[in-house]
Amino acid sequence: MQKQTLSPGRWRGLKMTSNAQDIFTVLAFDQRGSYCRMLPEDATYEDAVQIKRQVARALAPHASAVLLDPIYGLLPAMDLVGSSGLLMAYEKSGYSGDSTYRKVAFIDDWTVGKIKRMGASAVKLLVYYHPGAGALADEIDGVVRQVADECHAHDLPLFVEPMSYSLDADISKKSADFAKTLPEVVCETARRLSRTGADVMKLEFPVDPAFESDEKAWLDACRAVGAASAAPWVLLSAGVDFEMFEPQVRAACAAGASGFLAGRAIWKEVVPMPPNERDRFLAEVAIPRIDTLSGIAASAARPWTDFYAPPAGGEGWYRAYGGAPD
Repeated sequence: MQKQTLSPGRWRGLKMTSNAQDIFTVLAFDQRGSYCRMLPEDATYEDAVQIKRQVARALAPHASAVLLDPIYGLLPAMDLVGSSGLLMAYEKSGYSGDSTYRKVAFIDDWTVGKIKRMGASAVKLLVYYHPGAGALADEIDGVVRQVADECHAHDLPLFVEPMSYSLDADISKKSADFAKTLPEVVCETARRLSRTGADVMKLEFPVDPAFESDEKAWLDACRAVGAASAAPWVLLSAGVDFEMFEPQVRAACAAGASGFLAGRAIWKEVVPMPPNERDRFLAEVAIPRIDTLSGIAASAARPWTDFYAPPAGGEGWYRAYGGAPD
């Protein structure tokens, strides 16, 4: 495979969000809608910020980077250790349209330029996506391509997170019928969206463990994803329990994933806890969880540098370097 040469900012952005082995071990806490539903009924905005701040402060030293959102994430981002990369979410929580026709929604007054100016290392874009959605899938391809172009104009890498859904209101995503299609859906999604300019694909596990427990089938499905994707891919946790996510990370990394980008599988139990209990859980449970996942990734994952090469440099390189637009 011929490596793509990256611009200086995109190369540095991926270096800042990965570990010394060029593997992604990223903590995700950019949840907004689902996060609010986890909070106690009387929680304030300040409470929501403080919980994110507490989690990010405790876990960032054990992650290669942290993914946050602009709604609750500014102060937590300011508390990150200097060794931690920072990804910022670009999309609005949720989607526009109905449940079988999900379009991308963006946060008002939040731009790639602002993400660059605040010092983030990379941009993350979540899209609800089904490759069989016809004109809608084509439209979202175009949206992702446009966002990738904008990120690259600001010399930031883009992580794209497609979340599958059912196109039939009578077929639940959690059903056996949808599970049969999931490997093909994830593979075709990876094939299409990895060719839009996305630098890293943040993907679902391509098998539903509720209907397939054979780990060989897991490996085969993950290898197919890797073969389909033109960009490095990382595994998202999708809210599953840690006990389910750990073997998924093992399978994905053994099959060529470049690490993980995980949230609720690591920290979800802390949200309703009092602050002192939260500190204890983070120290005794959450940190060992992320360390375990990082150890798996370090021993088995594929470095993203297998896909990309650094800029050549040379005397006077800066004359041709465009930098970020005004």
